[in-house]
Amino acid sequence: MTMIPYNTDNRPIVLPEFGRNVEGLVKYCCGIEDREERTACAYALVEMMANLFPELIGEQGDRSQIWDQINIISEFNLDIDFPCEVITAEKMNPKPERIPYTASAMRYRHYGKNIEKMIEKVAEMEEGEERDLLISMIAHHMKKLMLTHNKEGVDDAKILRDLAEYSGGRINLDPSKYLLHEFKEVELAAPGKNKKKKK
Repeated sequence: MTMIPYNTDNRPIVLPEFGRNVEGLVKYCCGIEDREERTACAYALVEMMANLFPELIGEQGDRSQIWDQINIISEFNLDIDFPCEVITAEKMNPKPERIPYTASAMRYRHYGKNIEKMIEKVAEMEEGEERDLLISMIAHHMKKLMLTHNKEGVDDAKILRDLAEYSGGRINLDPSKYLLHEFKEVELAAPGKNKKKKK
């Protein structure tokens, strides 16, 4: 007794909406050695699919969409002279464009690239209260970033030297006069530690 194979035992259909029989006919067509016979078979397949799936026919009987579907089902192995331009594997699965990476290296990774950009912008600003405020914010943020890499403590003079280096000497703060705030880690109380017991 011959057992009928389950569909789950077969390889997945390329385009399930057309069914396994249509796929089988397309594969058969691809395997025909004679080019003229293979081409005639492909044209016959297009007409058959036009009858089965009339919604694929475009204006004025355009069958280009059907040719696309047949080429996809064949996994782009149908070697014939198509009567129209058909979809290709490259168009279906285009390679993503390469993302250009910046060639400039960071001087100090713990500060990050954004700090470099901010310092460059602020260094170009005119002298004034706004510029001074931004410089202070950047310097204190640099100290916070440095502390994440060095829990023992940070030398303020080192921060100000780095700031001068990043700005090409345009931001030059005297460490004996310009003091940065101290930052301390605050230990969070354990959940429920300070909660009063309900009577």
